[in-house]
This record gives sequence, structure tokens and C-alpha cells, in this order.
Amino acid sequence: MSALLEISQLSKRFDGFAAVDGVDLAVEPGTIHSVIGPNGAGKTTFFRLLTGVHRPSGGRIRFDGRDITGLRPHAVARRGLTQSFQITNVFPRISVLESVQIAILARRRRSSDFLTRFGRRVEPEARRLLERVGLSELAEIPAERLSHGDQRVLEMALALATQPRLLLLDEPTAGMSPHETDRMVELVVELAESERLTVLLSEHDMDVVFGISDRVTVLHQGQVISQGSPDEVAEDERVVEVYLGSAP
Repeated sequence: MSALLEISQLSKRFDGFAAVDGVDLAVEPGTIHSVIGPNGAGKTTFFRLLTGVHRPSGGRIRFDGRDITGLRPHAVARRGLTQSFQITNVFPRISVLESVQIAILARRRRSSDFLTRFGRRVEPEARRLLERVGLSELAEIPAERLSHGDQRVLEMALALATQPRLLLLDEPTAGMSPHETDRMVELVVELAESERLTVLLSEHDMDVVFGISDRVTVLHQGQVISQGSPDEVAEDERVVEVYLGSAP
């Protein structure tokens, strides 16, 4: 089976500092693939390279067989590679439902039609998506009034509105209570299975990573030091030494 995302010798330097240094990685379709590492390992920069926020200093990114190296974020998203983003920084005062409607219209390149008849036509799709992620009962309230956990779920809904083939999730459980974390994990796994989504996940909670991942890649100082199944990575002495401290 061909990889959906193929990364070869990907690098990013800032004034001589190598934040990402020669990363090779392949993400197979239909899998949950986690990227982990200590603070400063290069995970955030790596994700920004994939989504087009940063231009790489070297290397190639291929998605679904096509070279997307250096494409702008909107062009990357239209090819089906989408990262969730923080709703509180984007649509804080409009309703949960309206937030999703705008995301759907953006996918259709009709953002300016939000207040038109066409904009109202996407409401059923938006409500179905909110039902899908468990937010239908909160559809009419302003996004800024959601709990932290519900805001992160809404971020997922906005990303799903773009109909991605590969969904990037950067620390999806950060700041969540144990209950909220369990809910997010269940949602990610269920959506990956039912929607046939491929997921690339950066996550600090090792219980989450080793509980749901098919493959794990470990970054340290911008370089890959280990890749494999969760069991293989957990038993890798280099990973234990620089990050885990002890096997999970």
C-alpha cells in the first residue's frame, strides 16, 4: 500500500538553527500516526511545514502522490490535508452552528455568501456535522461560551467541514480534564474508523499516544530517533533515555 503522506529529508532552519533536520516519515492511509518528543523537539515546526505555514529549507513533501512542498496553507487544505485550529481565536462571538456553516462555505469558496440564501442552504450539513461530533445541543450558543473541551471538539468539526483525507491534530487533549480527554480520544478513534480518515497526531499524553496509535515517530532536536509500532517505540532505549524516562 502506498503512503498517503511521504516526507523525505525535510528540514527547516532559523538563522542557522535546525528546528527540523532531515526528517523522513511515511503515513499510511487509514492509520493513526503519532509524532512525539520532548519540548523543543521540533514537532510544531514540523506540522507548520506540512500545512504550508513555513516553507522548508530542504526536503520534499508528497501527499497522495503529488508534491506539495512549499504550497500555501489554503492550497494544502484544498488537497485534503487539514489541521484543526483554535476556534476561540477565529469565531468567538458567532454561534457554534454559524462557525461550522462558515467553514463549509469556505470549502466551497463561497465565504462571502454567509448572509445569503446560499449560506442558509448549508445549515443542514452543518447541523449533521455537529450531531456527528456531539455538539448539536449547543448549536445556538456563541462559540466563546463553550467549555474548553467543547471548544476543542468544535475545532475538530471545523476541520472536518473541509472534508480532509488527512487530519493533523496538534495536542488535541491539552488542558483537558480526564473526562474530556477520554471523550476526545473516543471521538478521534471513531471518526478515523467511520470517516476513513488518516490522522497525524502530536500529543503530550503518552497514555493517549500508546493507546490509539498504529505507528509512532519520535523527534529529538529536530531529528527522528525512533519509528515503529507503539510497542517497538516504548522499548527503544533511546526513547526511554531522552523522553519517556521509563517504558509505558
